[in-house]
Amino acid sequence: MGAIVPFLKSGEAVFDPQDVQAMSVALDDICKTLNLDGQATAKEIVAIRIIELARCGERSPTKLRDRVLHEANCGTSP
Repeated sequence: MGAIVPFLKSGEAVFDPQDVQAMSVALDDICKTLNLDGQATAKEIVAIRIIELARCGERSPTKLRDRVLHEANCGTSP
């Protein structure tokens, strides 16, 4: 199961398995970078932002990761 799945709304038919995998990779990378182990609320906030970006059409795990880290002001540019 992808890391993002628990944060998707029931019946989220917008995303195919490849999209879910890309979002999960981005979420895992961000959590490692920001050291969010055990911080469920922070992880949820990051997951929601990744899902929002994916709904707007971004499907690259690298671009999703970089965009969210940039928004968190961690120095990685989009």
